[in-house]
Amino acid sequence: MTDWILYDSLTWPEVANLSRNCPLILPLGTGFDRSKLAETLNHPEQIVILPSFPFGWRGSNLPVPESCLQEYLRNLLYSLREDSFVNVFVLTPTDTNLGLGNNQIVQAYQPSDEFHFSLEDISKVVLIPIGHTEQHGYHLPLSTDTIIIEAIASSVVKSAPDQACKLPVMPYGVSTHRSSFAGTLNAGGRAFEDFWLAVIDVLVLYGFTRFYFMSGHGGNCSFLTNIVKYAGERHLNIFCATAFLYLTSSQGVQVLEQYRESKIGGMGHACELETSLMLHLRPDLVYMDRVVDEIEFIATPSYYMDWVEGGALTANPPWTDDTKTGAYGAGSLATREKGKIWFEAAVQEKINHVAEIHEQYHRRIERRRPRK
Repeated sequence: MTDWILYDSLTWPEVANLSRNCPLILPLGTGFDRSKLAETLNHPEQIVILPSFPFGWRGSNLPVPESCLQEYLRNLLYSLREDSFVNVFVLTPTDTNLGLGNNQIVQAYQPSDEFHFSLEDISKVVLIPIGHTEQHGYHLPLSTDTIIIEAIASSVVKSAPDQACKLPVMPYGVSTHRSSFAGTLNAGGRAFEDFWLAVIDVLVLYGFTRFYFMSGHGGNCSFLTNIVKYAGERHLNIFCATAFLYLTSSQGVQVLEQYRESKIGGMGHACELETSLMLHLRPDLVYMDRVVDEIEFIATPSYYMDWVEGGALTANPPWTDDTKTGAYGAGSLATREKGKIWFEAAVQEKINHVAEIHEQYHRRIERRRPRK
C-alpha cells in the first residue's frame, strides 16, 4: 500500500527527513489517477505529491509558449535535485511533451483548469495571486505563502464580485536563498518574469485590461515590479500593478502596528504576522510547540528585517547568517485573534487597491481621448 504525502503540508525539517529515493511528483493541474501513477512507479512505499501547476500548458485556458513553461518547470525540478532527490517527475497528459525526458511521466488524464471567465469579467481587475512553496521555520508548512495570498484574493473577489475576478493561485515563486533550507523551490527570476509576462499577453488577447499581481512571498516582489514595467511598455492600453506583499499601505501598517507585540525584527518570515494569519486560516497546519523566535538579524540603520522592509540599502546576504531555523521574527507572539484582525485588514487593503486600479485605468483612457 502506497503512502501518499502532500509535499506542501510538510515543514522543512520533515522534507529533510524524506528518503532521497522517494518519488516526487509535480502534476500539471489535477484529475490524474493515483492508482495508475502508483502502478507506473511500481508501487513504492511513499509518493510525494507537490502542489499542482495550475495553468500554462497547451489545452489549458491560459496557454503560454512552451519554452516559458519548460524553463519554469526545469528550475523547480532542479531545486529538488539540488536537495538530492533522485526521482523527481512532472506529470503531464498524453498530448503534452515538455522535452523533460526521463523527468516527465505521461498519463491519460484531462487536467482540470480552474480559470473560467465570461464577457462580464473583461471589465474587472484580474487578481493574479502568487504564493510559494518554501520553508517557514519549524512550525509552519511550506504552503504558508500560498495559503495566505489565496485566501486574501478569494475574499476580495467575494467582497467585490463586480470589481474583480482571479486566476488560480500559483504555488511556485522565486527564492534566491533556496539552498539554505531543505524543501524550498525556486522558479528562477528570469523564467518567472518570462512566464508571467506571457500570461499577461494571453489575457490581453482575451480582452482584459486591468491586472493586479498579488504576492504572498517577498522573494517574488522585485521580479513582479519588472513584469509590471515590461507589461506596461508592451501593452499601452492596460493598467498592470503590483504591491509589496500585504498590510504595507499606510492603513495596513497602522492596523499592523496597533496589534503587534513584537518590536522591529519580530515580523519578517514565519513571524508574529504570518503565524497569526495561519492560526486564523489553517490552525491544523501550525505547530506552536515547535516555534523558535529568531530576532538576531544583523541590523544597521539602512538595512534591517521587518515586514515592511526599511532602510536605503537593498541586499541579499545568506539567510543562514541570521537564522538557524528558517524563521525571521517572533512567531511565539502569534494569536488567532490577531490573525483574524490582520487578515480582514489585508483584504480591505486589496479591495482599496482594486478600486484604485479601476480609477487609474478609466482616468487615463479618458485623458487620451481627443479633446474637442
